[in-house]
Amino acid sequence: MRYYHGNSALADALVENQDEVKRVIGGIDGFQAYYLIRIADGSTVSITVFENQSGAEESNRVAAEWLGENLPDLAASPPMVSAGEVLISA
Repeated sequence: MRYYHGNSALADALVENQDEVKRVIGGIDGFQAYYLIRIADGSTVSITVFENQSGAEESNRVAAEWLGENLPDLAASPPMVSAGEVLISA
């Protein structure tokens, strides 16, 4: 999970570039799912699910690189990153 505090404009920009975002994140080995969420306080959260830890770590690296190259004004501060294990999937 990547949490971009108070960065509502980032969500809009990612939606505008969703085909590219899907291609970049979806091309990482072990990819399962990607969700982009704008939460009530206006922050942007992305949740990416991979089969293994290495895929999740690679997605964080690739996301930071893509944002720096394509949306540098919106990627000024790094996100809070959290990782965990899926225990129930429905």
